[in-house]
Amino acid sequence: MKSTFPILGILTAALLSYALYMALVWAPTEQTMGDVQRIFYYHVPSAWTAFILFLINFVASVVYLIRRNPAADMVALVCAEVGVVFCTIVLVTGPIWARPVWGIWWTWDMRLTSTLVLWLIYVSYLVLRRFSASGQTPVLAASMAVLGALCVPFVYFSIWFFRTQHPQPVMGGGGSIDPRMLHVLLINWLAFSCFAFLVCWSRYRLEKVQREVDQAHAMKSLNDPRSSR
Repeated sequence: MKSTFPILGILTAALLSYALYMALVWAPTEQTMGDVQRIFYYHVPSAWTAFILFLINFVASVVYLIRRNPAADMVALVCAEVGVVFCTIVLVTGPIWARPVWGIWWTWDMRLTSTLVLWLIYVSYLVLRRFSASGQTPVLAASMAVLGALCVPFVYFSIWFFRTQHPQPVMGGGGSIDPRMLHVLLINWLAFSCFAFLVCWSRYRLEKVQREVDQAHAMKSLNDPRSSR
């Protein structure tokens, strides 16, 4: 197990480097937007990766609410943390892309606004996990995650339900994309997904060790006669 992580890390780094080359050099330049469109290869895969992580968070939260499984709780926490990072990338790259294309950094478009709300929900989830010392914190957080997960499909389908300034999806929504661009997009999504998996794996191991240490300290305090004085 210890030798697997470095190997996967090297392979992921190589894949990320290859995806970077494909996005900045190999992919054709979009005729209307020019090179600024290349943010697309980071903006969209980041959104997809965040959605998957929030979905895993939702499933793990439901499992925890049913079975009170500590492992499920750790998976939910880790996926929420990494998902917020990728969602932050979406919110940062979006305005950078919008400024030269739309002429504005931000507009209260339904897709943009609902993505911001989604981000705030999961940031609140992490704040609750971080600063609440109640024994019911995992249950409350899992309940919040279940409610927050309902926002994910709303964000995704908002451009179908509402008239928005955000462009229509290039796949399954009446849009079109150059096959080479689609190829680069999927490579970047694979690279981002592998990177997210490694970060979640590392964070899960750290969280597991931290909880074992906290449990050991708690047991030591209970067994220490001086603690009852």
